[in-house]
Amino acid sequence: MRRREFIRLLGAAGLWPLGATAQQPQRVRQVGVLMSYLESETEAQEWVRVFVQALQALGWRDGVNLKLHHRWRGAGPEVLQANAAELAGLKLDAVLAGATPAAMALKRATQSVPVVFANVADPVGQGLVAALAQPGGNMTGFGAFEFSIAGKWVQGLKELVPSARQFSIIVNPETAPFYRNFLPFIEKAAQQTGIVPHLAPIQKVDQIGDAIEQLAKKTQGLVVLPGAQFTTNKELIVSTVARLGIPAMYSYSFWVKTGGLISYGFDANDMFRRAANYVDRILKGTRTQELPVQLPTQFQLAINRKTAKALGLTVPPTLLARADEVIE
Repeated sequence: MRRREFIRLLGAAGLWPLGATAQQPQRVRQVGVLMSYLESETEAQEWVRVFVQALQALGWRDGVNLKLHHRWRGAGPEVLQANAAELAGLKLDAVLAGATPAAMALKRATQSVPVVFANVADPVGQGLVAALAQPGGNMTGFGAFEFSIAGKWVQGLKELVPSARQFSIIVNPETAPFYRNFLPFIEKAAQQTGIVPHLAPIQKVDQIGDAIEQLAKKTQGLVVLPGAQFTTNKELIVSTVARLGIPAMYSYSFWVKTGGLISYGFDANDMFRRAANYVDRILKGTRTQELPVQLPTQFQLAINRKTAKALGLTVPPTLLARADEVIE
């Protein structure tokens, strides 16, 4: 029998050598996750869980066709930067950056690995992207705030404390260098509501308690601007203002669930869910330059009536009617 006929018979009988017909296994994609928070933080763990679940819904399974590399903030910014450099050296297909410090650390560590950030304020002003519609470079993702929201923080707190004449605005310039963009909207809302705003920078964790103690002597309310270090120490801040009897406005609903009085901000879980969609598109060949930076579209007003009662405050029916979440 001729060789060509023999080969044809082998194929017809399903006896072709396995190596010639077996499909090549799918390449396992390598994805990093760098978070600006401690690994022990409940909210940060929840955001990572939401991100991973969204990837699973899109067909990516850790340990099957995907390998996730998790890194956290650690003891300080130098650890975060070292973790960013480590991820940059792993030749990853994409990295998720959770919040501003992680995104900035990755910006310094790599100009080539695709980065999708989430919960980052003012990505253009901080130099992460060239423009929202056309990010350029290796970064894109989801911006955290329209800065005009700061006016809502002042107005909402004033509704709860109508007799107030001065609010203190606490901020950490190190973890939230974008805070200046909030100030014009805070000042405008303060003028409209008869409030005198007082800026109170707090840069170190060991200063938080003493700083709030001093503010309590001269203020009738606090507006806590967003910042990774404040999130990490939310229990300390919430318990301190409760002990001192200071009404406070926050930017995320998890503050209210922790015992804070009132918050107004975007749905962070939704942001990390959408970030998974961008990572999926990058793994399928889309370049970061083709993915515009998106801003929040869903906002939540949360009120803790138990905390309001402890502070001797009555929540106005008009404010209560606008609330998306009320904790009794």
